[in-house]
Amino acid sequence: MPRESLKRILYVEDEASMRTIVQVALEDVGGFVLRVCHSGAEALASVVEFRPQLILLDVMMPVMTGPQLLENLRTIPEAAKVPVIFMTALDDEDEIEKFRSMGVVDVILKPIDPATLAEDIREIWDEMPDH
Repeated sequence: MPRESLKRILYVEDEASMRTIVQVALEDVGGFVLRVCHSGAEALASVVEFRPQLILLDVMMPVMTGPQLLENLRTIPEAAKVPVIFMTALDDEDEIEKFRSMGVVDVILKPIDPATLAEDIREIWDEMPDH
């Protein structure tokens, strides 16, 4: 049976300009339903109600980093198995491998290309093993 197509993405980013760029890239260009959160706390408060199919997390955020948020999400039964993609400006192969070892499905490097972001995310989704 073919995998369900990707529609709902929870996106967590503390930087307002980046939130706007990604929101336009994923909603207007990509046609996704996006829930945009500015903090880990906001993401934790909305993940159960929104029921995302995929979570896109910024790595470097104040108060709760992307990796810390990932740990918290894994304790919520409704979010524990939701695939996560990290977004980071840290272009260091060791860091990227460390992120992958945390169980994220992929890492997208910033700066992102708004014209191809939705397509890049769909490719990652299509290449993931069934879940």
